[in-house]
Amino acid sequence: MAITVPANRDSTSPERERLERRIAQLCRFIGRSPWVFHINSGSCNGCDIEIIAALTPRYDAERFGVKLVGSPRHADILLVTGPVTNQSLERVRLAYEQTPEPKMVIAVGACPTGGGVFYESPFTNAPLSNVIPVDVYVPGCPPRPEAILQGVVLALEKLVEKLKGGSEK
Repeated sequence: MAITVPANRDSTSPERERLERRIAQLCRFIGRSPWVFHINSGSCNGCDIEIIAALTPRYDAERFGVKLVGSPRHADILLVTGPVTNQSLERVRLAYEQTPEPKMVIAVGACPTGGGVFYESPFTNAPLSNVIPVDVYVPGCPPRPEAILQGVVLALEKLVEKLKGGSEK
């Protein structure tokens, strides 16, 4: 079951502080920092800019260890933007297969969530859930950095649940 982040979030300071505390708690529970691999599957780069904004000093997700990595083989979370064009279809599947278990997939933006302006285009394969399993949806065109951080929090919570379930077996 995938989780959707509400699109209309207040960008108030207490909300951001709550997200930051939750990310720190989840990272301490997991015992390591979550690493993220970003896949642009044909987007307009609007979501990509917001992902970078979430990592810059204003939001500073990197202080919790949430950082972009250069290979899906090192990632815990896949951030996918774009409507998954025909050209990027196999690359998205390959990146998903190369990511070690347990892994989370976050669909960032309107395009991977439901197709956005490319809905029913013959050149795209949106939504992303038609291509790979999606754990968290972050809607918006483009979504705000706070929403992306909230999506990471929800993905980390699901990752914790996976780890708890895996340790009991």
